[in-house]
Amino acid sequence: MIQPVFSSAEILLPWWDEDVCQKNWSVIACDQFTSSPEYWNQAEQLTAGSPSSLDLILPEIYLNQPDLEGRIQKIHQTMTEYWDNFLFRVYPDAMVYTERVQSNGILRCGIVGKIDLEAYDYHPGSSSPVRATEATVLERIPPRMKVREHAMLELPHIMIFINDAECSVIESCAAQKAEMQKLYDTDLMLGGGHLTGYLVSPEQQKAFLQRLDTLLDSAGSLQFAMGDGNHSLATAKACYEALKQKHPDIDFSDHPARYALAELVNLHSPAFEFKAIHRIITETDTEILMQYLEKNLALSSEPAEQYFTVIREGQKQIYYIHQPCASLAVGSLQNQLDAWLKENPGKIDYIHGEQTVARLAQHPGNIGFLLPDMNKNLLFPSVEQDGVLPRKTFSTGLAEDKRYYMECRRIR
Repeated sequence: MIQPVFSSAEILLPWWDEDVCQKNWSVIACDQFTSSPEYWNQAEQLTAGSPSSLDLILPEIYLNQPDLEGRIQKIHQTMTEYWDNFLFRVYPDAMVYTERVQSNGILRCGIVGKIDLEAYDYHPGSSSPVRATEATVLERIPPRMKVREHAMLELPHIMIFINDAECSVIESCAAQKAEMQKLYDTDLMLGGGHLTGYLVSPEQQKAFLQRLDTLLDSAGSLQFAMGDGNHSLATAKACYEALKQKHPDIDFSDHPARYALAELVNLHSPAFEFKAIHRIITETDTEILMQYLEKNLALSSEPAEQYFTVIREGQKQIYYIHQPCASLAVGSLQNQLDAWLKENPGKIDYIHGEQTVARLAQHPGNIGFLLPDMNKNLLFPSVEQDGVLPRKTFSTGLAEDKRYYMECRRIR
């Protein structure tokens, strides 16, 4: 029997009582607010004295702290304590239908289950059913492996896109939620909106998977595209491969490490707006850099499909690319900037706000590049064509709207 790529999982949720508060349990993805210690200090104050997923994750703001090993050891100890003290209720063969009202009031829905790591490959040029959409930074994997490889539980913030323009797969669950058991219903801390979860019955799971199979039958080789948490999934994959290599005689076909908990979401949901992430180059010779780009991208003022705006010393100018080297303007520009920075002085940073780019670009030796918002309909075809998009190609929303941890799963 062929193992489905996405399937039900043994899902753990706390027993909600006066000691375990839903709002205090759920905290935001660990890779958010990495420059805002005050955010995580607030989260610690809010959750003090009550069980929380904050005690089971490593906020990446602490990755370079001297007490990193102690933090990781404490995470593992807390996982064991929570399990030994029967904190969790176990839902075998479960899927959870989620509804998240974001901070902007827009509803985002998804289905939580497990993804088969055998069907995922984050390397460029992969033809696997599940793929990274942006370049994976390999240096980010080892620190996360330290948390996962000896952990009893996983709490990933993984969201995976399906390409369902008709909104027929996940959204159809909304009409059935009155028949589902409500598992949680809570405001999220620190401006995260509201989250509700429902247990999908075996009959509803079957109907959902049939709709999903119908959608995937008409898809290309790329069936699932990473939306958020790619480095978490890459870490799970790395741990799984290391485990197989260490124990070549063991059958891992149904081992819990073969899978990762994930939330399936629809690319075409109105909750997902792809916003451009701009570039700023500092401490470089901006004149020679522009000459380099003009030559290698055949830039001109004559309109073309790909373009970007340059900000330099308070002046803005649109340049059109007549010699693209990728399917999107961000790819063509990034490829050339990477090549330039290998041979020339300069530093690159990735900025979400146009005003911030304009402010930084006023300084001598700095130059800003404003990119157009990506049409999300191009995500699947662009990944199929280019392999992966450049790092920091797009953002799917505000930091406050990133996935919050709620469900857990045993991986040992």
